Amino acid sequence: MKLTIHGYSTALFATWYFIEELGLLFDAGDGLTANLLGKTGKIKHVFISHADRDHLGGLLQYNQLFSHGKPAIHYPKDANSFKFLAEFTTKFDPHTSGTLWKPLMDNEIINIKSNLSVQGFENRHIDIYGQLKSLSYKVVETKNKLKKEFHKLKAEELIALKKEKGEGFINEKQHKNVLIYSGDTPIFDYSKFDNCEVLIHEATFLSKKELEKGNHKNKHSSLEEVMQMVSEIKVNKLILGHFSSRYDQKNVDSEIKRFIKLYNIKIPVYRIPIGNCIKDVLNSQTLN
Repeated sequence: MKLTIHGYSTALFATWYFIEELGLLFDAGDGLTANLLGKTGKIKHVFISHADRDHLGGLLQYNQLFSHGKPAIHYPKDANSFKFLAEFTTKFDPHTSGTLWKPLMDNEIINIKSNLSVQGFENRHIDIYGQLKSLSYKVVETKNKLKKEFHKLKAEELIALKKEKGEGFINEKQHKNVLIYSGDTPIFDYSKFDNCEVLIHEATFLSKKELEKGNHKNKHSSLEEVMQMVSEIKVNKLILGHFSSRYDQKNVDSEIKRFIKLYNIKIPVYRIPIGNCIKDVLNSQTLN
């Protein structure tokens, strides 16, 4: 599946990723509409990972410009800031009242097309027992696949069997993770990010040592940990973002290349530069 991904992600300031073919927006930091301009109108489904301002600062401008499309804004069910935002925007911009503000449960599935869904799953960025305040997301494609035991049957035999027994008898559901978006989170469970075509993952800090010094409240990942995880799971393309602005871009790129070599990573590795938007990320230059 072709994916045209536009994105901006600098820790503390703003993060957003727009997947054009799917009409999907993950997070909505500042600069969203200013960078996408008319393309912003293609957004049909918004999935916010958590209520930090750098992940939702562009939401009100997007909503007041394009609420006529009746977008759906999804968020973790216990992130109460969104209830206040919904109430505020309804009064401040009355024309936005058609927007659907939808709280999500852990592992809840939202169908966005006939064969595509988005599933949110709890991460560890805001780790409060009994409260769901931060989510990662995966985009899943579902297809019907002929069961192995029927592979040798002729077309007319399959048609007859389908009429007699039904499609569910000869086919099985095949699920593929088209994309996984980490949001802000520490590394916590490799299996959550395994087997995907494209992984978009935060890398706020460069090393584990720096992570230990800086991870005091809400938790983040280090580039070192992300690269180690990717070396041990199946991912076809990696997009790194959310680097802290404390770093120089040349130093970030140098460290990415060092970890690519250290962990023998063969897949394409892209990164969102500090302070800059990248259009069509997967057609930009890789770091390897």
